[in-house]
Amino acid sequence: MSTLAAPATPAPRSAWRTDLPVLLVAVVWGASYLAAKGITTTHTVVAVLVLRFAVVLPALVVAGWRSLRALTGAQWRGAGVLGLILGVIFLLETYGVVHTSATNAGLIISLTMIFTPLAEAAVRRTRPPRAFLAAAGLSVLGVVLLTQDGGFTRPSAGDLLILLAALARTVHVLAMSRLKAVRDADSLSLTTVQLGTALGMFAVLAVLGTGRSPWSVAVGFGAREWAGLLFLSVFCTLFAFFVQMWAVRRTSPSRVSLLLGTEPLWAAAAGITLGGERLGAVGLLGGALVLVGTGWGRGAPRELPGGRS
Repeated sequence: MSTLAAPATPAPRSAWRTDLPVLLVAVVWGASYLAAKGITTTHTVVAVLVLRFAVVLPALVVAGWRSLRALTGAQWRGAGVLGLILGVIFLLETYGVVHTSATNAGLIISLTMIFTPLAEAAVRRTRPPRAFLAAAGLSVLGVVLLTQDGGFTRPSAGDLLILLAALARTVHVLAMSRLKAVRDADSLSLTTVQLGTALGMFAVLAVLGTGRSPWSVAVGFGAREWAGLLFLSVFCTLFAFFVQMWAVRRTSPSRVSLLLGTEPLWAAAAGITLGGERLGAVGLLGGALVLVGTGWGRGAPRELPGGRS
């Protein structure tokens, strides 16, 4: 069984150039919990997702029109598949955040950094490096301490949705890395097709009457809600997935997931600075472990086997 070769291991300096944008994605995703909970209810999830994607898609189409026309049929289909997975991720995450606490969501979604190396190793039929698993485990322990300090609540249906979202994130990261059709395509055009596909999915659900209509939700938004929506659209959607698509083809999926696994740390930081939350000694220790584990794990992906089997 043949598999795609792993991305070449970046040199230390170029690795930082790749890692820093991914860390910025983790920062804005961490802040997205407060933003999403501030503008979304059970009955407006689909409507908010339609608005969130519709805000940025026209600009993407205009900016990347020439590269979009250059995509082959196979690249359109590959990007479309990624877009469907992306749409599922957003539905699971948004419904999950509405039905659980941000603390629980931050802990559970961080399991992506464990799921990804395990799934990557299973696909390649290899054993993941012990150092990487140890680093990821240390980071997860840090997240547990961090969220326990904030009060880990009893598991709910929302927690299950977030767990499924973590699994879907793993599938998305691996698919971006391994779909041969999209490997050589322009990142901007692939991001545009993905977001357009996801928007189409949300629009169909809105037409079928899943919650309130996007128009009624938009009319009811004030300045604060629109500011939250623009933050989710521009930074948490456009910037985040463009960087993820760009980075995953320059390093390993496991490395990307480990860096994105710092998301709960930034969620806690947003809660402290913007939401008025406080962390005790346990939470501060947890945050330190997340940083140590992530820093340690940055070197471990170099041991991941590449080549063809």
